[in-house]
Amino acid sequence: MSYLRLERIEKRFGPVSIIRGVDIAAEKGEFVVFVGPSGCGKSTLLRMIAGLEEVSGGDVYIDGARVTQTEPAKRQVSMVFQSYALFPHMSVRENIAFGLKMAKVPRAEIDRQVAEAARILQMEPLLDRRPRQLSGGQRQRVAIGRAIVRHPKLFLFDEPLSNLDAELRAQMRVEIARLHRELGVTMVYVTHDQVEAMTLADRIVVLRGGVVEQIGAPQDLYDRPANTFVAGFIGSPKMNFLKGRLESADAAGVTVGHPALAAPLRVARHGTAAALVPGAEVTLGLRPEHLALEGGGARIGLTADLSESLGGSTLIHGQTRTGETVSLQVPGRRMLGKGETFSVGFDPAQAYLFDADGRAL
Repeated sequence: MSYLRLERIEKRFGPVSIIRGVDIAAEKGEFVVFVGPSGCGKSTLLRMIAGLEEVSGGDVYIDGARVTQTEPAKRQVSMVFQSYALFPHMSVRENIAFGLKMAKVPRAEIDRQVAEAARILQMEPLLDRRPRQLSGGQRQRVAIGRAIVRHPKLFLFDEPLSNLDAELRAQMRVEIARLHRELGVTMVYVTHDQVEAMTLADRIVVLRGGVVEQIGAPQDLYDRPANTFVAGFIGSPKMNFLKGRLESADAAGVTVGHPALAAPLRVARHGTAAALVPGAEVTLGLRPEHLALEGGGARIGLTADLSESLGGSTLIHGQTRTGETVSLQVPGRRMLGKGETFSVGFDPAQAYLFDADGRAL
């Protein structure tokens, strides 16, 4: 039986449905990330697991027990919010110990647990400082330390790195991953940042409009997206999409035509979408990192629009003759002038194909 289980979860505000029949399961010790655009319902779903939001339909189970109506304090979960919510007049030590003190835990045990949390989070030199004397990343570690000392069955993170700059975000991602390995506790993490999802998760839950679009390991979602939404959301820079027409199809694959292609493209079928007939509209998906200025394979003709130097690589944006934008990421500094014509090559085996409804073929 799964350690965390959500069954047919629904959330409604009056006539408006926010979460619509979500089923999710997580195993003990697993790191699960909810990812999706703003407003997709991921934070609402997390708050329902914590008991901070009432469930309109369905059930929540933690460690085999139904907790749908259980008050938050009795669910044995700890939640880390986007806001650090630290007491400014208390030291780091006092902030971490506050929950234990309210629970009337013996002083010696409080000291032991605070010291252990400080060791895990490498905060021993900071214990006597006030929050105003800490950086954003250090404050977030204090908030995590406050959660650790409760020894929860489940850790919940609600976009904990959103207030940090890029360097601190990268540092905290490493620290959270290390924390998960050391504690071995089930963690559910909410973010809109697909890079965080890809680097932290054992499994990713992609949400859109209160519905689960796909669940899987990060590499599975990258390699085998179920639809154009998942394909465009997972991966950075995002996937290119070109509208084409089906020229022929059989059990093994399909042949696609597009004005920008030097020749019709043969693509293998991997999905279970409905049968297609010649002339049907299809979408060709190409990841920027799979396109190259040199080399063989299939080729697309483009007109340069903008080149962005990233230091060790260059992101080039071009347009097809039909006005569709195509981006490619190439090593080195390959700046192309606006209006310059060029072509890019790719391996047809790395192309993705979707039907008119956006489902993978």
